[in-house]
Amino acid sequence: MDDTTSPTRTDLSGLGWDSWCERMQDVAGDDGFAERLGERHAAVFIEKKPVLLVSFESFDAIRERSEAAHPIGWEMMKALGWSQLCLVSDGDTWFRDRHVFGFFDRLIDDGFFEDFEQVIFYGTGPGGYAATAFSLSAPGARVLALQPQATLDPRITEWDDRFRPMRRTDFTARFGYGPDMLEAADKAFIVYDQENELDAMHASLFTRPNVTKIRVRFLDTNLEAAFLRMQVLYRMLAQLSADKLTPVNIAKLLRARQKDAPYQFTLLRHLQAQERHRLVIHLCNDVLRRRNGRPFRKALTHAEDQLGIRENPPKAANEG
Repeated sequence: MDDTTSPTRTDLSGLGWDSWCERMQDVAGDDGFAERLGERHAAVFIEKKPVLLVSFESFDAIRERSEAAHPIGWEMMKALGWSQLCLVSDGDTWFRDRHVFGFFDRLIDDGFFEDFEQVIFYGTGPGGYAATAFSLSAPGARVLALQPQATLDPRITEWDDRFRPMRRTDFTARFGYGPDMLEAADKAFIVYDQENELDAMHASLFTRPNVTKIRVRFLDTNLEAAFLRMQVLYRMLAQLSADKLTPVNIAKLLRARQKDAPYQFTLLRHLQAQERHRLVIHLCNDVLRRRNGRPFRKALTHAEDQLGIRENPPKAANEG
């Protein structure tokens, strides 16, 4: 495939589900394939280098995240030349569909994953669950899952009432319980916000010798969006491939949140709710040194009033 017909140069915006799937059959070209898997799922594969990223994404998330309606893995394909297999769902299905099971059965039977030197599974939320569950199809794979559910089987997770319609879905059949499906993985990283109690409870079910759990705080209800905003997600995947992804290196990457406005606002609201006025002052001064922000000046004044002190707030860099 020459550069002028590269998938990453193709604009897929404005297409509905059926049209997007049909267009993908042309985009995949001779070095890949695009295949409908029943009514609500599709698989798109583009072959490049012998590192394969398998991502699980929803069509709505793709359109919201990418102006050109590209799967998230295409950025890694563009930057590092990785091969990419994207499983896409029309809605949040957790990929619990016999057509998806059959697709992975065929990949296993054909020795598809054996053609690659390295296989990485990635997903977030329902896609994070799928990344853990279907990693079983490629023994020795590495997994990065953000906010994954372990299962929605009510016999195990009856405490999670966020996805009630999915309780009718069978999570006991093949590729069922995410934590058990990680047994054949080389290593897996489960990233979650411990402030989200239900996500934290799911993460606790992933306790396994080959699993590293990474706790983050005050980032977002959508960790993927936060990591993309801070430009750390692709670096995490690259480090996972290079066997350099560790809790210490993740902590270094997440220092970027100190300059992330949504994180700053979330942290401010948390500190105000706990009436930790001195920490509010410290946070507001740090933010105001970087930029001008009226809510932080207002919060700084209120915290100082509560403590009966008054300091000169720092000027933002753009104030001269």
